[in-house]
Amino acid sequence: MNSPKPVDGGDELNLYESRKTVHNQRIDGPFRRFKWFVMLVTLGIYYVTPWLRWDRGPYAPDQAVLIDLANRRFYMFGIEIWPHEFYFVAGLLIMAGIGLFLVTSAVGRAWCGYACPQTVWTDLFQHVDRFVDGDRNARIRLDKAPWGPAKVARRGFKWSIYLVISLITGGAWILYFADAPTLFRDFFTLQADPVAYATVGILTATTFVFGGFMREQVCVYMCPWPRIQTAMLDEKSLIVTYKDWRGEKRGSVKKAAKNPDEFGDCIDCNQCVAVCPTGIDIREGQQIGCITCALCIDACDRVMKEVGRPRGLIDYATLEACDAEAEGAPPQPAWKALLRPRTIAYTLIWASIGGAMLFALGVRSHTDLSVSPDRNPPFMLLSDGSVRNAYTLKLRNMESRPRDMEIALSGLPGAMMWTDTIGPDNAARTQIVAVPADATKTVRAYVKASSGTAAQDFSFILTSQDEQRESDEAPTRFTAGEEGQ
Repeated sequence: MNSPKPVDGGDELNLYESRKTVHNQRIDGPFRRFKWFVMLVTLGIYYVTPWLRWDRGPYAPDQAVLIDLANRRFYMFGIEIWPHEFYFVAGLLIMAGIGLFLVTSAVGRAWCGYACPQTVWTDLFQHVDRFVDGDRNARIRLDKAPWGPAKVARRGFKWSIYLVISLITGGAWILYFADAPTLFRDFFTLQADPVAYATVGILTATTFVFGGFMREQVCVYMCPWPRIQTAMLDEKSLIVTYKDWRGEKRGSVKKAAKNPDEFGDCIDCNQCVAVCPTGIDIREGQQIGCITCALCIDACDRVMKEVGRPRGLIDYATLEACDAEAEGAPPQPAWKALLRPRTIAYTLIWASIGGAMLFALGVRSHTDLSVSPDRNPPFMLLSDGSVRNAYTLKLRNMESRPRDMEIALSGLPGAMMWTDTIGPDNAARTQIVAVPADATKTVRAYVKASSGTAAQDFSFILTSQDEQRESDEAPTRFTAGEEGQ
């Protein structure tokens, strides 16, 4: 934003600058090719993943990545996350946050420049602009041209492509929440749930507006992340930097040839501005509009090569290294900037959390038991003088196959147990219950102890009756006598 300027003919200040449409120029170079690679990989993952299959057996869905809200499950290839295992999701979110801190402290706003969804879809739409309207100069001329049949047709064709991309984007999102082929068929036969149509409509509209029209305004004005990232940068972070001590004073090649000691390497060609997707001038220093995509480096290096001057006038460098280079030190290799205590600490923390989660996944049991004793009444006196407590047991079978589970009493000597389906005549210290595949079965259990049994703690033990013999123990309390009154 420019400095406030007085309004013509008055003393008021103009605090808002109207948006200037950014028509970035096509460029080729290592950073542009890397940006192509990241865009293709991220879009490929987003659009293709819901269609991948993963065999989990006959009792579980075969979609590789599925957020099954109806059954409260999250499937990712061979991993299945249950509601009580939400700490895995929390761990992933923490890893994502620390990963962003690591990337920012190491290479600045590289996330914004390459992998942010807003950046990826904006880049995709800008390529549509070039395909339909031509390169930068052609798009500028078309913008300035009056509206007529040719312009209306061209705009309608381009916006139709925007809309198709946006619709595919919104449609791909809902496929993560249900079986993709089934939902795809139901969607186009108008048999899908209304929430699916509402979700696709909202995501189509936001993609169309944010990627097609707002573009850099989302990054500069709406997104909070640039403000957060700026606070995490320091003089040792690799960022896209213009080396003003080398480039200034700016002048054309002819002027520099006549007065070589008066002008720097920058020939003021404005190629760095022309290729910038947010329309900033990196020569003005660090700005919130810079997303560190490094396309200006590609443009500047090409110009420097053409005029026979060394590359790196605009480069990935630390402010500390730039100050040293200005005083005559040799350029610092980029890899040295990455190996510093801050980035190493972030890497170790990130890897430790990931390792802990992998270990927890490897050793977790696929059998789980929770017990809730009845509170009203806490116990009942039977006709023979014995005391009975009632409990609600939840038997969780986290395998994709049905399993028989043994429920056993631990402690409470002499006590016997039965359930709603196993009558008192078959009461015993252990009972066998069949639990469906990938499901939680609720069982009402009744525990009877002889007359005079004191209130005490005991446990239910659940053990799978297969080769794994997984077990889980749930402590609870037997209530009797004055304690329950």
